Amino acid sequence: MTTIMNANAQSHTIPPKLNRVSDTRFEPHGVVHEYVDSVTRHWLLKMPDTNPAVLEMFRDRDKTPHRDLLPWSGEFAGKYLTGAVQVLRLTHDPQLKSYLSHFVSKLVSLQAADGYLGPFPPDNHLEGKGGTWDVWGHYHIMLGLLLWHEETGDKEALHCAGRIGDLLCRKFLRTGKRLVDTGNSEMNLAAIHSLGLLYQVTPKQPYLDLARQILNEFQDKNAGDYLRCALAGKEYYEGPKPRWESLHAIMGMAELYWITGDEDCRKAFEQIWWSIVKLDRHNNGGFSSGEQAQGDPYHPGAIETCCTVAWIAMSVDMLRLTGNPLVADELELSTLNQVLGYQHRSGAACSYDTPMNGVRRNSLDEIGFQIRPGSEQVNCCSANAPRGLGMISDWALMTDGSDLTLNWYGSSTLTSLVRGVSVTLRQETDYPRQGGITLHVSPAHEMQFALQLRIPHWSARTTIRVNGKSVPNVKSGSYCTLLRSWKPGDIVQIGLDMSPHFWVGERECAGKTSIYRGPILLVLETKVPRLTPSPQESDKILDAAALHGRLLPPTRVNSPQVLVEYTATDGSKVRLRDYGTAGEGGTPYLSWLNVRNVTPTPFSRSNPWRSARPTARHIDVRP
Repeated sequence: MTTIMNANAQSHTIPPKLNRVSDTRFEPHGVVHEYVDSVTRHWLLKMPDTNPAVLEMFRDRDKTPHRDLLPWSGEFAGKYLTGAVQVLRLTHDPQLKSYLSHFVSKLVSLQAADGYLGPFPPDNHLEGKGGTWDVWGHYHIMLGLLLWHEETGDKEALHCAGRIGDLLCRKFLRTGKRLVDTGNSEMNLAAIHSLGLLYQVTPKQPYLDLARQILNEFQDKNAGDYLRCALAGKEYYEGPKPRWESLHAIMGMAELYWITGDEDCRKAFEQIWWSIVKLDRHNNGGFSSGEQAQGDPYHPGAIETCCTVAWIAMSVDMLRLTGNPLVADELELSTLNQVLGYQHRSGAACSYDTPMNGVRRNSLDEIGFQIRPGSEQVNCCSANAPRGLGMISDWALMTDGSDLTLNWYGSSTLTSLVRGVSVTLRQETDYPRQGGITLHVSPAHEMQFALQLRIPHWSARTTIRVNGKSVPNVKSGSYCTLLRSWKPGDIVQIGLDMSPHFWVGERECAGKTSIYRGPILLVLETKVPRLTPSPQESDKILDAAALHGRLLPPTRVNSPQVLVEYTATDGSKVRLRDYGTAGEGGTPYLSWLNVRNVTPTPFSRSNPWRSARPTARHIDVRP
């Protein structure tokens, strides 16, 4: 087996081009606030108490008879903690922080003397017998503990994560026994990611050495060969392990690049990310078809919640790695459409499959085989779903180490620090319903810094004014950098182009078209629950070249985020609503529609959504 990286190579640090700004306070308003508040109150502050087996499975792992466990049961506590910490970053909710403190204290107390923190009996600790994903479970617990330590400084949490790392090193580092030999390599090799994170906090050489060893194990016939396949230019779906879980192991390559400067790790990571955007990210921002890459963004296979969460996590690292604003466009697409789509607005439920066309079902029903005594509400997706919202904290406001980069648009208040000075960014807007944003920039005192504003690639005509003065040369798909001496009361006015743009379908979606309004995917929802829309509804044809619409105001509780009324070619009215809040009542919907006068647009790295506007006539939406 070829050695990819010299284990004795000297480590050095490559800083990310963009990073989240620590201690930022994010106060979202509108629909996003509803979701974040609901998932906090009705899930994060309840789940461990109403599902005590999530922790009890660790307490009684040595008792007989042994629990009836899933191969991945050990992941639930870590997935819950990871998402909860990232939501806490958004809200700084004191009740949630106190609740998580108690949860972490209980979790840490259940660690065995040798560092083991899984639910399986002694003869199957990190062994993979019976197809267990035991290392995978430890990976998620390590990730959650490291995020909690970063947020709170909890030394016991870091110590617990370190003891897991020590256990992994004693068992697998240069012992002749490899992680890949535990089976389910796309899951268990994810430890490369948490080991890289742990090394950066400690840093202890064995953690880096084991991460490098796992990188070499990627080449094993039973593993994913992610590095070599990507460097050879292969598409992700063409590799031996194109499942969604592999994305967590692939994220380990980004960590190794930042730690060691290994360019091959960087190139492979970027190649895989772009391959997924091109061939396996759907029109709704969701990733995977039937839980893996298929090389077909039109594939009707299930778009699992866990797959999209992993995709968003990988995309956050891609944004940190490249500083490319188009990655932030992807994060917005996934969050405002697929995340809001899979997470029920009550906060108490999520879907397993959130399809492009179809019906959304409660994950407790759709993957009910995962129900076990004491954890009846918990499955792989419900444990993981809040993380999609929580990761907004990773990309909404970022820094290059000195200045600010604003990626998030929507009614909100963000308060952060620039070189030790408090800066508040307050947005007055009903975006994404409309494209006008008034941004109030208020530093604690006058100071000079650069504020980068994301200009989405889909906004063909964008205007920016600072205190009433126009900013020239604003380009789509870039950051507009405003370097000036800012003082309290400064106002930036942003105007984004919200005219419809269209993705023409192929393969299974040939003859159909997706309609976007800004970042929002529009769907046709039926009036009564049934398996498919009625012929009268689904056969409506819209003319892209003459598509004038009326933006309807919110009229009720749980109203759509966006609701637009268009006129079909037969003169009838057709109402399209945002994908994220569609189908909440079990109502079927379609995101691939009948549209004429549209021209297919090929995928490109400047237009990854394949969307375009017709040139025949100007189209608009009138409020």
